[in-house]
This record gives sequence, C-alpha cells and structure tokens, in this order.
Amino acid sequence: MAQAPSSRIYLVGIAITLAALFYIMADTLRERIVNQGDQATAFSVTTDRGKTISLESFPGKVLVLNFWAAWCKPCVDEMPSLNRFAQTMAPEGVTVLGISVDQDDAKYKKFLKDANIAFETYQDKSALIPASYGTFKYPETYIIDKSGKVVEKIIGEEAWLNPNVLARIRRLL
Repeated sequence: MAQAPSSRIYLVGIAITLAALFYIMADTLRERIVNQGDQATAFSVTTDRGKTISLESFPGKVLVLNFWAAWCKPCVDEMPSLNRFAQTMAPEGVTVLGISVDQDDAKYKKFLKDANIAFETYQDKSALIPASYGTFKYPETYIIDKSGKVVEKIIGEEAWLNPNVLARIRRLL
C-alpha cells in the first residue's frame, strides 16, 4: 500500500523539525570556550571603584582580562607582576581588568588592599563571566586586541614584566 505524497511531505517535515530541534539542544549543551582568534565574549561590570566597564569600553586599546581568586596560590603569586605590568603599560594604552571569583567578601577586599592593586577589579561571585569564556581554573588571562579579538590565551601564572611578554603586548598597540 503506497502512502499519499502529502503524508511523505508531512513525515519529512517532522524529521527536519526534529533534526533542527536536536541540533539546537545539543548546541546549548556544548561548553563554550573562547580561544585565540575568537571574538571576545561581551560583558559589562561595575568595578570595585564604581566604574562601569564593558568590552565596548576599550575601542582602540588592548585589554588584559585576568580571571583570578584570592584563594588561588598561583593567582596570588602572579598579582605583584600583573600589578606592575598594569602600571607600566597603562600610559601606552593597555588596560588590565581583574575579575575575581572569590566568594568571601572580607578576604577579597583584604587581599586587594594588602596587595595595593592599581588596576580595575570586579568580584564575580557567580563566576558567570569566566564561565562565558570557558574558564574554570585560575589564573587564566585573555589578551584582547583593539578590535575585540582574543589574540592570546594564557593558562596559568605569567611573568608580566618579562621582556618577551612586554614585546608581545607592545606589538598589538
């Protein structure tokens, strides 16, 4: 017994709809990871100093986006170097933004004060911004160029005043 052409069209339509639905569901479950060459993920925060910053705040500038926590030993070890780097490179058009995933307000604020952090910081207790980059281990830093593209992803601690690091950043200016 042959099916009517309209029944076949109906079945094909259902199959295509199910395939599209499956694709959409699978794509939402896929872990988002921002890598070198990708456009940086948009964000907007009000820093600890009350300044509103978004990815769009940096046209024509290089952004060093550092994800860290005060309970993370490599993060703490990296901070003096990153702090001096921020002070050195700010006049050249480089901005450092540190986004902490600390849960404990008192420890976070004490660390910032004790370390005398000179760059803008933001406490993201929910870790939504690092998660949007695919960052779940700290420290992790994204170097974002003037066009908003990730040109380098640094996993782990970096020696920010290393001449090679400074030269890599200056090439982006």
